[in-house]
Amino acid sequence: MADEATRRVVSEIPVLKTNAGPRDRELWVQRLKEEYQSLIRYVENNKNADNDWFRLESNKEGTRWFGKCWYIHDLLKYEFDIEFDIPITYPTTAPEIAVPELDGKTAKMYRGGKICLTDHFKPLWARNVPKFGLAHLMALGLGPWLAVEIPDLIQKGVIQHKEKSHQ
Repeated sequence: MADEATRRVVSEIPVLKTNAGPRDRELWVQRLKEEYQSLIRYVENNKNADNDWFRLESNKEGTRWFGKCWYIHDLLKYEFDIEFDIPITYPTTAPEIAVPELDGKTAKMYRGGKICLTDHFKPLWARNVPKFGLAHLMALGLGPWLAVEIPDLIQKGVIQHKEKSHQ
């Protein structure tokens, strides 16, 4: 699955208990509360480990999420907008995270800038329903994707640091 450091980080993310999606009304409110608690703990843990790398917020219903993620490469910060919708069949189906700015710049992405998580992440998610939530999506989905794709895109010259591209 993952290296020892990733396993440790993930083991510190609270698992979720409520098996509910957006159509489940009252249960969805409980699930959202658990999602926020899990995300808050994950972000706090990341900050304590000097590994703060994303911000997320949602619409009032908790069905549309958006924010920023960043990746540090050669001491330069590369920042990207991220967005995703909660699928109707959540948590059975994992959300698909989009990084619109990178749309079409890597083969490991679908139309609309949705990152490819099919091979490694989705089977893991499926085995962990309903315990995995959005913090797990970030830790085991987007984080590893950024770690592989961003350095590769930088090396190929596909993306440049914003300050360098303005010179």
